Amino acid sequence: MPLLNSLQAIEIEAGSETLKFVERVVPTPADHQVLINVVAAGINRPDIMQRKGLYPAPPGASDIPGLEISGLVVAKGKAVTQLKEGDAVCALVTGGGYANYCLAAAELCLPIPQGLSFIEAAALPETFFTVWSNLFDRAQLLPNETLLVHGGTSGIGTTAIQLAKAFNSNIIVTAGSAEKCLFCLDLGADAAINYRDQDFVKEVKRLTQNKGVDVILDMIGGDYFPRNLQCMGFDARLVQIAIQNGPKTEINLLPLMLKRLTLTGSTLRTRDDHFKSKIAQKLLKNVWPLLASGQIKPIIHSTFTLKDASQAHQLMESSQHIGKIILEV
Repeated sequence: MPLLNSLQAIEIEAGSETLKFVERVVPTPADHQVLINVVAAGINRPDIMQRKGLYPAPPGASDIPGLEISGLVVAKGKAVTQLKEGDAVCALVTGGGYANYCLAAAELCLPIPQGLSFIEAAALPETFFTVWSNLFDRAQLLPNETLLVHGGTSGIGTTAIQLAKAFNSNIIVTAGSAEKCLFCLDLGADAAINYRDQDFVKEVKRLTQNKGVDVILDMIGGDYFPRNLQCMGFDARLVQIAIQNGPKTEINLLPLMLKRLTLTGSTLRTRDDHFKSKIAQKLLKNVWPLLASGQIKPIIHSTFTLKDASQAHQLMESSQHIGKIILEV
């Protein structure tokens, strides 16, 4: 496939929150990188935060937003042996996804699972890397344990429901409407709590006969934190992966000690490629066969053209979507 002469991309206008279409020079892959002709790119909350100046790109990363892509390999660095030009892949990247070409570390490229489109494949990397790393590596979620997921219809939430169900855990979710709760139940959740109408602490206690849950995956933070502690059973683990309600809270240390709780959290973007590559190999072994068989699938809410990235951001900020929002490049 011949390379185009220019990189067509969406950048964040300096000094504002405006996304604008620009043309730049097509980048050249370093030794361990590949250049991907992007077909589709996923929209994620960190993109929104970066646009607002709250989550700058890490050193060395592209200033162009976009953390997950799918497309075709069109060039590769001299040290890359596992990929060839023309390979269809999806990739986790540290930036640059909102463009027709994007550099990616070769070890963070995964084959598109059999039967999935480029659109569906673009919805995989950020959410599946994040969920696997936090639920199964950090929290050590086990079969028959009970998981509480806040934001059940987000990209992370729909992925967590399916993966936890595939590995035989019990799942309780919170969501913001009856429609969203029903969707989560249809997807595999065992119980869904409408947090606008119900006290999720009381509901979790009722659903677990006052035992509490074993693991919580939380993207909310802020005032959810002390309520999460009330939902946790003995030896439970809380994994904080985002802070939509803010980074500050108060903590009562007594239940931490009495219930032997583990509080942890992580961000993925700043981790090095070697760390991320270990997650990639676990996904390839444990999750990609489930995607290929149709047992689990990425949930796509809607797609936008690259030039309509602003409208895609508006939809995500409205929280009216269920599943992933994708840019068609």
